[in-house]
Amino acid sequence: MLEILEYGFMQRALLAGSATAALCAVMGLFMVLRRYSLFGDAVAHTSFGGIAVGMVAGIYPFWTAYAVSVASAILITRMREKFQISGDAAVAVLLSSGIAIGLTLISVSGWPPATVLAFLFGSILLVAPEEAALSVGLSAALLLCVVAIYKPLLYTTFNERQARAAGIRAGAINYAAVVMAGITVVTSVQLVGVLLVSALFVIPNVTAMMYGYGFARTAALSSSIAVSVTISGILLSYVLDIAPAGTIVLLSIGFLAATLGLRSLKVIPRRAGGAHQLPLLQRIARRR
Repeated sequence: MLEILEYGFMQRALLAGSATAALCAVMGLFMVLRRYSLFGDAVAHTSFGGIAVGMVAGIYPFWTAYAVSVASAILITRMREKFQISGDAAVAVLLSSGIAIGLTLISVSGWPPATVLAFLFGSILLVAPEEAALSVGLSAALLLCVVAIYKPLLYTTFNERQARAAGIRAGAINYAAVVMAGITVVTSVQLVGVLLVSALFVIPNVTAMMYGYGFARTAALSSSIAVSVTISGILLSYVLDIAPAGTIVLLSIGFLAATLGLRSLKVIPRRAGGAHQLPLLQRIARRR
């Protein structure tokens, strides 16, 4: 099995996949704690509209996808702040409109179905050298950005009102967070596709949060899970000749199921609730 690591396409897939998975885990944790669990799904669907625009206009699809995704991420935040629309409602509006625009444009673009399916379900084994370099470079740059604004981002995530009182520019931090998350989503599309991005954003984080660690350890554990299932999924999919994206997500679900089983057997102490429970968020905040 080790001989498959000698192939250039496999090396690129593992490198780009690992970098992207780690980034998804970190950014996804902030989104989950902000009650934006479906944020990745909404932005991914709007990025599909951006991909379609690129196809029709004859532009590299991912450039237009990045532009549309960043714009939609800002729009979600703007709708939430200005019009008092709940985050879930704003996400639902963009999710449905993004996929509708994408399907409409692609229906008149004449692009082959195989290309469309690659965007919908991922094509990590077909990633080109320049695309792998872009994924790794963006992942590294965004993780450095998270480190640079770590404290204000963390405080704003857990208690925006208190962060404002402490002099933190919470509005700017919120926009920075959603823009970085939007870029992360598009970078992840090649790994698991438009339809499964939210799984990579949410499932490793929900699994890690079950252990009730502090924020830093939760982020590290989530990243470890995401990278592990990505590497295992890519290798397993090649050996078994099955879809990499589906394999990665199923392995993530397997990790979650195993954790829930350990929780039910009390192997993992019940000191933490689910990802939606306030006591868990407060516990993570205190242990940051």
